[in-house]
Amino acid sequence: MGMEITIKEVKTRGDLRKFIHLPAKIHKNHKNWVPPIYMDEWEFFNPKKNRAFDHCDHTLLLALKNGKVVGRCMGLIHRDYNKSHDEKTGRFSNIETWNDPEVFHALISFVEKWAKERGMNKLIGPFAFSDKDPQGFIFEGFDEPHVIASNCNFPYLVDFIVNEGYSKIVDLFDCKITIPDELPEIYDKVVERFHRNNSNLKVLEFTSRRKVKPYIRPILTLINDTFGDIFGAIPFTEKEMDDFANRYLFLINPAFIKAVINEKDEIIGCAFGMSDIGKGIQKAKGYLLPFGFIPILTAGKKSPQLNLLMGTVDPRYQGRGLTALMAIKLIESAKKAGKKVADSHLEMETNLRARAEMERVGGVVYKKFRVYQKAI
Repeated sequence: MGMEITIKEVKTRGDLRKFIHLPAKIHKNHKNWVPPIYMDEWEFFNPKKNRAFDHCDHTLLLALKNGKVVGRCMGLIHRDYNKSHDEKTGRFSNIETWNDPEVFHALISFVEKWAKERGMNKLIGPFAFSDKDPQGFIFEGFDEPHVIASNCNFPYLVDFIVNEGYSKIVDLFDCKITIPDELPEIYDKVVERFHRNNSNLKVLEFTSRRKVKPYIRPILTLINDTFGDIFGAIPFTEKEMDDFANRYLFLINPAFIKAVINEKDEIIGCAFGMSDIGKGIQKAKGYLLPFGFIPILTAGKKSPQLNLLMGTVDPRYQGRGLTALMAIKLIESAKKAGKKVADSHLEMETNLRARAEMERVGGVVYKKFRVYQKAI
């Protein structure tokens, strides 16, 4: 008979420290795993600093065996999202265990009971506050390196969640785009066709972060306006826009930010990415200070991979080649910076337009993630 499993809610700073640092122990010998930046983790899980908690009920859980922490999970109920979508849905996220189905069962059962007691009739996950957070368990592409802002789990977690009676709600695909030594002639034709058919539109490219800053809010406002129907999407508040800029802008080469404006100088399309810094974060073990930022920034300069973070086009201008144009411009800048491949980040399987645009520039699916659901 196995040892009894105890589920404990995080109440103290010491509990939260155990919660935040448990994954490093579980993934100690997982070569593809990249630790979080711990400075960010302390803010993400702090309701006083992460304003997303204002709209949610939440519970942070630790699983213990014989006094030793052996698992963790966060449960969420996004009140605003449920109200606007007429749902009664709870969420689980940030679940981590060793290869122990009993621990996983204890954690997920606790969240199910917790959500049901608060009137929910369904639990989904892995899914945190919004689509901007890592979502889904990877179920194809386990041998590929982890890319930040996505989940990195062992295959056994997929088995565990299925054995708990959960089924697919949505899959997300991640594409790899090879950056050729010589850009194909078709790229020139796409750019030429775009300018011929859209003479009133202008592509913005940037050489400094200072020049990017005035466009941050307009870009993120466009993302708010166009992501409304995306599964789990929650709009940025102005405070979150500023937080996003402060969190990522210093890591992003401005050459990897592209935008399109119309004759009224309105942002109608945007796409941006950043150099892969995973190896630098691994070397720094997740700590920026005192000197961890040095290997992280160095890794970004040396990495052969560009990670696309986000992109969208105003619905009024969709189907006019803006996505392909911005992708080509990003590929051109990536080539100049010595990049060899680009990671598309996650696209919903149902987003056929975006998937077609990725295929158009040579994207091939190399990872798949799945968000699960269960009636409770």
